[in-house]
Amino acid sequence: MEKLAIEIINSKIYTIRGERVMLDSDLAKLYEVETKYLNRQVKRNFTRFDEEDFMFQLTDIELENLRCQNGTTNIKMTRTNPYVFTEQGVYMLATVINSVVAVQITKQIMRTFTVLRRYALTYDELAKKIEQIESRVREGEHTDSRIIEVLNELMREDSNNGDRKIGVVNNQ
Repeated sequence: MEKLAIEIINSKIYTIRGERVMLDSDLAKLYEVETKYLNRQVKRNFTRFDEEDFMFQLTDIELENLRCQNGTTNIKMTRTNPYVFTEQGVYMLATVINSVVAVQITKQIMRTFTVLRRYALTYDELAKKIEQIESRVREGEHTDSRIIEVLNELMREDSNNGDRKIGVVNNQ
């Protein structure tokens, strides 16, 4: 099995309910099994997936949002909404889809999740630095506006005192 590019796996990872997840149908394609086989294996081993931090079923609204926001029109209409698997669920799935392909693909998926976590950490650090810079700029703008106020006051005082004569005054 050739290695899948991180970009290909990344394109199949969605954020739903604040979790990065993969659709059952996408995982089935990657594992080279039918979606119904994958879901059957999950049902047979349900105690491994019975908590939402491993797997959950999409609601009608979530499914519609997924289709609209991500242009994911390739989600087939089925009688039941698709299941999605978190990173931990994908790992657990590899233990019930007992094949060489599943193990290899799961390793690549885990690497992709790791890259995404690193990216998120970098993004968070960058966001903090940008926020610090924006804060400094706002402080600088406040200082600049105060300087402009003082200069305006000085100019007003100077224009009010424009009647004063410059030079030697002769009091004779």
